[in-house]
Amino acid sequence: MPSPPLAPPGRPRFRATPFGTATICAALALILLILVAARWSPLMTLDRTVADALHRRAVTEPGLVHVNRILTDWVWDPWTMRALIAVAMVALWWRGARALAVWVAVTSVLSALLQQGLKSAVGRERPRWPDPVDSAHYAAFPSGHAMTATVSCALLLWLLRRHGTGPLVWRTALVVGWVSVVGVGVTRLYLGVHWPSDVLGGWLLGAALAGFSVAGFARYEGRGGPDRPALPRRS
Repeated sequence: MPSPPLAPPGRPRFRATPFGTATICAALALILLILVAARWSPLMTLDRTVADALHRRAVTEPGLVHVNRILTDWVWDPWTMRALIAVAMVALWWRGARALAVWVAVTSVLSALLQQGLKSAVGRERPRWPDPVDSAHYAAFPSGHAMTATVSCALLLWLLRRHGTGPLVWRTALVVGWVSVVGVGVTRLYLGVHWPSDVLGGWLLGAALAGFSVAGFARYEGRGGPDRPALPRRS
């Protein structure tokens, strides 16, 4: 009796890479940017519907508005995020990982320049209310809070992963990072200072920039860059 045919080898599992993820996010951000700049009617209608619903709720909940203002102005403020990046840069420099420290600094600066450049280019007005619960200045798209939090948290998580942090610390940091990125976007919407597509744009652009930065440094290391993780990387 002939032996049964060998089972076909299993298909390789798809594994997202920083560059691949960044490319997808950049493409989605570009599409969103075009729709916002063109004032695509279905997107404008959706933005207005969500913003109106959140504002109607916010004006009836001053206590929750106060909490959101503390979170957005202090806990998740862009300058708070940049301060955390600055601390990480000092720690890296102190440990001798100076190329990595400079790389992180450049990424953070590029994030600020990109968001301000896009705000100026798109020139989108923020929501206006007869009874605002908060205020913000300059153009709306993309959300600087959302973009800065995304870039900063992604970089900080990457640095923790590179240096072999323990499972408990890693999971805690991962939860804190996700809560911060999502939370700051929610606060901007709840306080009525951004449209939903502004926040989505900030998330996508931040993820794209962070992903390209991580992939770029990996390529730099592969070509003989001086910095190496202090501990072995986890699989």
